[in-house]
Order: sequence, then structure tokens, then C-alpha cells
Amino acid sequence: MNSVGKPLLGGIEAGGTKFVLAVGHSPTEIIERHEVPTHDPATTLAQASEWFEGQGSIHALGIASFGPVELDRSSPLWGHITNTPKPGWANCNLAGYFAERVGVPIGFDTDVNGAALAEYKHGAGKTARSLAYITVGTGIGGGLVLDGKAVHGAAHPEMGHIFPRRHADDREFEGICPHHGDCLEGLASGPAIKARWGASLSELPADHIAHEIIASYLAQLAHSLIAMTAVEIIVFGGGVMKTGGLLESVNRRASELGAAYFPGGSKHKIVLPGLGQNAGLAGALMLANAVQPDH
Repeated sequence: MNSVGKPLLGGIEAGGTKFVLAVGHSPTEIIERHEVPTHDPATTLAQASEWFEGQGSIHALGIASFGPVELDRSSPLWGHITNTPKPGWANCNLAGYFAERVGVPIGFDTDVNGAALAEYKHGAGKTARSLAYITVGTGIGGGLVLDGKAVHGAAHPEMGHIFPRRHADDREFEGICPHHGDCLEGLASGPAIKARWGASLSELPADHIAHEIIASYLAQLAHSLIAMTAVEIIVFGGGVMKTGGLLESVNRRASELGAAYFPGGSKHKIVLPGLGQNAGLAGALMLANAVQPDH
């Protein structure tokens, strides 16, 4: 507790490149944050738990994790990362590890669901009833919030694994997804871009065809989301989206694909995160807040 009696919450944005850790009194009141590189599970989780142990007594911990993950609390595998292609992390009991080491209630969801909830409540979607959050980085994933709730079906959405139409100048690349080859993640994630062109998108010249190709693939996801769900706000985050001009290109191409057909018209918006780099952390703290004692 602080001097005015607010409980201290912990949050983890567990990504394929780094774990971002935070403590705060609310999703928008982050006191301390820290980053741990994502190495093997034993090393990464130990470093993360040691940091929390040095932050004082937290009342609950929220984990927003890369996936796939098990979200069914009735399953013995709840809180596990399941069949991820990231070496060494398949079947990692992420929630169970922190429940044992930190000893507090654990809130658990995907990183993109966490970010989507935070953007819906506190960021770009504050005036909307529906929002999708897409991360484009080490992988591609998406979360969808409708009327304040993240969409969970038999599991969680895997928006990065749809199959886009191939760009006319991108026919030969087979894609890097170990499960689906040339799905969206296999074609447009950060590692796919480097595998294809030897550099990140932001490092390539502004007139390089890669910019058009990647914008085309991401715009197809935006178009599909609008067509299938009528979502109002689509937030694109992640490292690849820091490329100058990419969001504008995605917007332009998505508008062309829509062909002025959708009845939502200008209510559909494609934007960057309103919470900036804190979207995932704010989501993790929201997950913690939902499970803290006496909530």
C-alpha cells in the first residue's frame, strides 16, 4: 500500500524479444518499469521474479503474454504458453511460475488482448464500443474487444495467421511461419521482412518495394476485420509500425480495398496506440486489477 492506501499491482508484458515489467497503483499509474531480455524460460522468469521481489509487496500480478496460450481456467494447462514456435518456450507454465514465486493472484491473457483492453478503456478507443489491437513485431497477433470484453472463443484469436492475397511483386518468398508458411506473420512480421530483404523495414530506403508490400498485407487484415466484425477502431502497434509512413500507407490501401462500401464509413479508424509503449503494460495491470483480493 502507499500512503493513501492504494494497493500495489504488478504487470508483465511477456514478449518474444523482451519481458516488460511494471508496478503501479492502476493501469494508468505506473510507478516503476523494467525490461528483461527474453532468453530461455529459466533465466528470463527468474530475473523477472527477482525484480518484483525488490519492489515491495504487490497484491496481484497480471500477465499479458505472447502465445499461443491456454486461457481456460478449468484446464490443467491454464496459464501455459502452448505450441509457440519460439525455441524453448513451448509448454512453459508462465502463470504457475509467478503464482508460486510471487504468491499473489494471477490475471492472465494474451499480450494483444491486454493491449486491446487498455486501448479500449484508456487509449484510442475511449469513445468507441469496439476496438482491435494488432501488434506487428517479432510476430503478428491481434486482440478484439467488443462492448468492453476481449473476444474468447474456443481459445483466443490468432489474427496473424490468416492467409493474405500475395502481392504481385512478392510471389517467390515462401514465408517463415513454421506452421503456415506464408500466412500474415510468415510474410509481414519483423523476422519475415529481414529474411526477405536483409534489413528491417525502417532501415530500407523509402522507395523500396517492401514498404508497399507490407502495407498491402497489413491493410488486408484491417479490411477483413472491418468486413467481419464492423470494428470501429483498429490500433496497430509493435516495432514494425514505427517505420515512417507505414500507418499512412496501411490506411490508404485499406480505404482502396473497402471501396467506400462499408456502412460504418468514417467511424472505422486505423491508428497508432493512444497509450504509446505502455499499452501492453496497462493491459497487464488491468488483468491484475481484475483478480486482486476484494476487487
